[in-house]
Amino acid sequence: MQLPRRRRGGANSAARRSTRALACTAAWTVLLIGTLTACGNDSPSTLSPAGPKSQLIATIWWALFGISVLVSALVIGAMLWAAFFRRGDTKVNQTSGKGIVLTLGAVIPAAILIATFGTSVGGIARNADPPSPTEMTIEITGNRWWWEVRYPEAGVVTANEIHIPVDTPVRLRLETDDVIHSFWVPELMPKQDLLPKRINHVWMSADEPGVYRGQCAEYCGAQHAHMAFHVVAEPSNEFEVWLAEQSEPAEKPDTELEREGLDVLQTSTCGTCHTVRGTSADGELGPDLTHVGSRSWLAAGAIPNDFGHMSGWVANSQTVKPGNLMPPQQLSPEELRAVVTYLQSLE
Repeated sequence: MQLPRRRRGGANSAARRSTRALACTAAWTVLLIGTLTACGNDSPSTLSPAGPKSQLIATIWWALFGISVLVSALVIGAMLWAAFFRRGDTKVNQTSGKGIVLTLGAVIPAAILIATFGTSVGGIARNADPPSPTEMTIEITGNRWWWEVRYPEAGVVTANEIHIPVDTPVRLRLETDDVIHSFWVPELMPKQDLLPKRINHVWMSADEPGVYRGQCAEYCGAQHAHMAFHVVAEPSNEFEVWLAEQSEPAEKPDTELEREGLDVLQTSTCGTCHTVRGTSADGELGPDLTHVGSRSWLAAGAIPNDFGHMSGWVANSQTVKPGNLMPPQQLSPEELRAVVTYLQSLE
């Protein structure tokens, strides 16, 4: 009478194991779906390539993702098969499947890893140099916590906004003025670290017009998350117009309020840290403000560039980016209104 009870016990144990396997599979499925639903459409992604360098990264990623899905499906299928169709308490010869285990567990994974490694290294080598000669170099310097952008051939200096012509490779000269930063435009190019006392040369190209968000991808201090920038890709004729306008000195004030603002800028501490070409303001500690009114963002992408946000930033930038190097400005409401009006007119 004991034998039937052992058989029933073995069947119950197998059923419990099957239930646990199904519960585990369901939990992992729910976790995966929850993770995917957290992905937003507004965030820049390497899986939405808009340039030749990012296209290679996306291709390799999708290939690895497809392989991972296939392997995961095979493993989960094997688990379910073992849970539902196992042969009770029957013992299995442990040496009979060594060849299959060796092939599936070592030989095939090694071949896949070697193939993907070779593809990645080959892609890096192909993308080391642009497909056509670059006619323009942009110098970019990482600071605490903003980006200085220079077009040396045109004498243009701006900040946190990089304009490039569409479908034209441009060479980037990257360096840092303080700690390690990392220059990354997910939709256009891979990450490139900026190391102190070292200059890196890379190239970048955009296939179509648009505004592409970039980000410092190396933790660099308290405001690392607020060290963004934007790449504006535009047709060649529009880019040439922008570059010509940016190379000009600041326009003279048109109104009495703007003239008052210029006077405040030149006599306060603003002019000792910032440059406005065409005026006596020639500071070099902060971003060049010659055409600050034409920029879409302030504080390295932290706030939009409008009268209200700029007023708050000038009055006390520490409320927006605590720890940045710009101290609160001791300006009266009238002086603040005048200087912000002048700065907004610098387009």
